Amino acid sequence: MSKRPIYMDHAATSPLREEVLEAMLPYLQDKYGNPSSLHSPGREAREAVNEAREKTARALGADPKEIFFTSGGTEANNIAIKGTARRQKKKGHLITSSIEHHAVLDVCKELAAEGFQVTFLPVDRYGMVSLETIKRALTPDTFLISIMTANNEVGTIEPVAEIGALARERGILFHTDAVQAVGQIPINVREMNIDLLSLSAHKFNGPKGVGALYARRGVSLEPLYRGGGQERKLRPGTENVAGIVGLGRALELAVEEMPEKSRRQQELRDRLIEGLLGMGDVVLNGHPSARLPGNVNVSFNYIEGEALLLGLDLEGIAASSGSACTSGSLEPSHVLRAMGLEEQLARGSLRLTLGRGNSDADVDYLLAVMGPLVERLRRMSALYPRQN
Repeated sequence: MSKRPIYMDHAATSPLREEVLEAMLPYLQDKYGNPSSLHSPGREAREAVNEAREKTARALGADPKEIFFTSGGTEANNIAIKGTARRQKKKGHLITSSIEHHAVLDVCKELAAEGFQVTFLPVDRYGMVSLETIKRALTPDTFLISIMTANNEVGTIEPVAEIGALARERGILFHTDAVQAVGQIPINVREMNIDLLSLSAHKFNGPKGVGALYARRGVSLEPLYRGGGQERKLRPGTENVAGIVGLGRALELAVEEMPEKSRRQQELRDRLIEGLLGMGDVVLNGHPSARLPGNVNVSFNYIEGEALLLGLDLEGIAASSGSACTSGSLEPSHVLRAMGLEEQLARGSLRLTLGRGNSDADVDYLLAVMGPLVERLRRMSALYPRQN
């Protein structure tokens, strides 16, 4: 079986769709007006931004006036959490989980250093946040709950609608980092009682460097910085028109194709999981059923995840051991450690995330490569038990 490039790291980023590029190109070349300008090229750009805002709102069950474009998920998270905190009359209490992306964790740690009270909730062995744990953590000063929709490493889908209902009942704002979930699973901010939601275009075959924040009408946020009047002064700066157009088109296509794409990815995911677990001394990380359709995360005993990645890369397979944002870290995944995995297993993790282009042949090839690779790496490991 010959080597061929196979990409299974869509949770890190996904390839730009041809239809999305086609939608963007005019705004990278001929339609270069500034959306804030009053002349016709400016109005043309403004109309394109507004159309993308409508598409984004429609995909989330929101109103277009509740959509604010950003440079990506990290900025959207920062605006949502810091923007809420800065509006508080006193430094109150906020709740998040121990498995959030660092774009949430580090913001919460920064607020804690400023004097806010922050609770980092534990999770169960599947990476699931318990509603009861949230209830026990609430205080009279709690003003925000921030729990991700789906985990970027292990793919576990959190009980977001239930958390949103609890927060709404208690008069507490609820933010969800939905960067991994938007375009992958259905989301309706009204039905799920979500007040603030972050997303990023490059996770659903859109361009890098553009995202959005949904902020429910009536939610007051403090801007992170000052400037012009763009995005109703919440996110000042000349809009990335081509990127915003690409986001709107990519999300529109993702929602249209979601039922069939999800079904297909889930089939491939389950085949991968079955084949990998059959290799022995392999543990599935994340919830067995409440997980993103394209996410596979497993840990191999007696093997370093980095060695697996290098071995797969030599065979033309792009994978990951966790979040792309922490790939340079020597520390084991904070997500897996929070789930209770012992350090050796946490260091032997492999994340495979599927996208539109993956096929049965890709799964066959990966499984064919993995068997000999795992066997070879275990023979080289000093920890691997050997028979006398």
